[in-house]
Parts: sequence; C-alpha cells; structure tokens
Amino acid sequence: MKATVIINPIAGARRTGTIGASVDLARSILGAHHYDADVRVTTGPADAYTFSKDAVANNASVVVAWGGDGTVNGAASGVAGTSIPLAIIPGGSGNGLARDLQIPFDPARAMTIAATGQTRRIDAGDLHGSLFFNVAGIGLDARIAGRLATEGHRRGLMGYVLAAVAEVRSYEACAYSISRVFDADGRPLAGDIVDRPAMFIALANSRQYGSGAQIAPKALLDDGLMEVVIVEPMSGFQITKQLPAFFGGRLQEGPGIVMRSAASMEISCASDIAFHVDGEPRTAAGPIRLQTRRGALLVKVSA
Repeated sequence: MKATVIINPIAGARRTGTIGASVDLARSILGAHHYDADVRVTTGPADAYTFSKDAVANNASVVVAWGGDGTVNGAASGVAGTSIPLAIIPGGSGNGLARDLQIPFDPARAMTIAATGQTRRIDAGDLHGSLFFNVAGIGLDARIAGRLATEGHRRGLMGYVLAAVAEVRSYEACAYSISRVFDADGRPLAGDIVDRPAMFIALANSRQYGSGAQIAPKALLDDGLMEVVIVEPMSGFQITKQLPAFFGGRLQEGPGIVMRSAASMEISCASDIAFHVDGEPRTAAGPIRLQTRRGALLVKVSA
C-alpha cells in the first residue's frame, strides 16, 4: 500500500527545526502497518494540493495532511470526489476540522489513525469554485484571513486577535443580499435576506472556527447542509459579551446574529467580495455562489 504524507514545516508554533523527526515518525508508524510512505514537505501554499493530486495519479491508498487548516484544505481538495481517504495530523494553530473529527493532537496517535482508522464520508462546500471542508467566511473574517496569510504574521489565537483588532478599526460593513437559497433536496427555502449589513458571514460545514471557538454549534459534517451565520455590525462591548458563548459552544441566533441552514445560495454585494476558504483568502466580483457537495470527502477517523 502507498501513502503520501504532506507536511507543512511552518504550520503552527515551534514546528520549524523538527521536520526530520516528523518524517521519521511518519515512515516508522506507516511502515509498521505495511505502507510505503512518500513524504513530501511543502515550500509554498499551493504544494499541498499539487502533492495530493500527484497521490491520486499514483493510486495512493491514503493521503496524510500534517499541518494546519490551509494544508488540510489543499490536500483535501486534491482527493475530494475520489475514493482515496484523507488523514489529518493536527499541526496548525486552529485545527478546526481535526477538532470536530476528534483527531488526537498527539502526532503518533493521529498517524496511527491514518494507518488503521476507519473511513467516514463528510461534505464539502464549494464557494465560487474554491472548496472548503471546515469554514468559509465573507467580509471582515476574510480580511483577517488575508492579514494572517502575510509572511511573518503571528500565528495562533493571539495572532488572530491582533489581526482582528487591526482590521476592525477600518472595516466598513457591506450590505449583502442572499438569494436563491435551497435545501439539500434542491427545494427552495423562504427567507431571502436583502441588503442586510454584516461584519461577516460564516459558512460552516463544521462547528469549529479553530482554537476551540464554535461559530456554528449545530453544524454537522455529513448532513448535506452548511450553517450560515450572519454577524451584523456590533460595538466592541457587544462583541465581548458574545465571547463566552463563542468559546463555550453556545452561540445562538439573537440580536445582531442571524443563523440559517442551506445547501446552496447566492451572495451579492455592491463591491467586490472578500472571502476565505478554510483560512485561505480570495476576492471575487459578486455575486458568488455557495454549493454543498454532499459526501465529497473520505476522512480517516478513530475506529
């Protein structure tokens, strides 16, 4: 059996300088379970996708993504729609999808799941042609993702907080319109949202934003739906009041927060739309379309 292991050496904290040990661990555990491990180390943001597509072409039995949400996104995008499962070794700052799949943070335990775990099929989101598997975001959330993606920016929860503080000072909320909303069976849903100002719109396949924060506590990875969370402009005091619920998994619809479930929709704005997919920033002229690809990805999970 063949395994392709994709390692991001700069994901998360304190990873640089340990790449040799990571390679040895992957080869040792996978080899003990009769896998021939082809270990690839990324040098840029596009490598995870390229290496994953190479694994598909070479008929790999499993693709292992060792890194953060961006690495997982690239590797998952390469195998989505195939019968090759993705295994995750959490190595980033947020690790949102790994948390929701209950993948252990210990690399040896996670690598053992890659070798011996069972497979589970989960959904993927397609936002304007870019796949996501955890959470996509529009507006301020995307601006923060863009700042975090710049070279040398501080990682982790504190890095996110610093980026948010820097962006919120100059951010002007756009009035978004959400239309052509359908459920998982293709039936139209009522309640189009027209010209509603929003700080950001989260499109959640999983509950997790990362670092333990839950933007969509009711999200399920395999229900054919995305949870849509619209956060309207708020004061700093109002945002602070929501933080305990945000980190405690209790966020719910209320003043300033609108929550919906949908399989597809169209989102428009008078200006270009900044968005991200699993933390990877994008920009597009609207409208942009969300489409759920039900069961698009096989993942390795604990038996």
